[in-house]
Amino acid sequence: MAQQIKAVFFDIDGTLTSFTTHEVPQSTKDAIEALKAKDIKVFIATGRSPTQMGIVTARLGIDFDGYMTMTGQYCFDDNGFLKTHDIDKTDLRIFLDYLAAHPEVGANFAESDYVYFNQITPKIREQYAGLGATAPSLVIDDPARTLEHPTFQFSAFVDESEEERIVAMLPGCRSVRWHPSFCDFIPADGGKPAGIKAFMELYGFSREETMAFGDGGNDADMLAYAGIGVAMGSGGDKAKAAADYITASVDDDGILKALRHFDVL
Repeated sequence: MAQQIKAVFFDIDGTLTSFTTHEVPQSTKDAIEALKAKDIKVFIATGRSPTQMGIVTARLGIDFDGYMTMTGQYCFDDNGFLKTHDIDKTDLRIFLDYLAAHPEVGANFAESDYVYFNQITPKIREQYAGLGATAPSLVIDDPARTLEHPTFQFSAFVDESEEERIVAMLPGCRSVRWHPSFCDFIPADGGKPAGIKAFMELYGFSREETMAFGDGGNDADMLAYAGIGVAMGSGGDKAKAAADYITASVDDDGILKALRHFDVL
C-alpha cells in the first residue's frame, strides 16, 4: 500500500477546518507537522483568495510550502514564486450582462489582493455565518471593475439549474461547486490540478508522488489527478466518487487516519 509521497495538498473548508467547530483538529495540526519533519512538502489548495489565507493559517500555526488559491488560478509561496491564470474579459462582460438582467443574484469577485460582492443577500450572509471565525470580511463594490483588474475567480449564489444556464453562456469558463448556496467560475482549463502542476514544476516531484485531501465538488478533479486522492467522510458525492480512498470526517481525525492508512506517517 505504501508509496513514496513528496507533497500533500489540503483543501481548507471541510477538510482542514470543521464546519461544526470551525476549528482545525489538533490531530490535523500534529499530522502536518509530522509531514514537515519527514521533509514532505505541504500545500494549501483552496477556493479562497490569497487575502483570505491569513485568518486560516493563523489558526493553524503552521508554515506551508506553498498556496494554491482561487481553485488553482493563483499559486504562490513565501519565496517569490507566483503563477497565475485570470478569467478572460469576454466571459466577464457576459456575466456582468447576466447580473444586470438578474438584479436578485449575489456574486463574489476575487482579484489577487481584493475580494468583493456586488451586493450582500440573505443567502450570502447565511453561507458566511457558517464559516465561523474563519469567515473573511464582506465588501461591496462595482463588479464593472472586473474589466480593468485581473479577476481569477468569480462566484454566483444560484442553484444548480441556474448554474448550468450561466455556464452555457461563458465560452471560456467552467463551474465548480463545494457549497449548495453558490458555485465558483474559473477558466475552462484551470482548476486545482493546474495548481498541483505548478508546484510539480517548481519542486520537481511527480504526479505519482502527490497526495491530496478534499471534500467538495471543487476538489473532485484534484482528487482524481493526485497520486493518492482522499475524500473526507463528511464530504460530498463528487469528491468521494473521484477519490482513491474515503477517510473519516475532519472531526474524527480523518487526515491523520488516512496518512497512517497509506503509511505516509
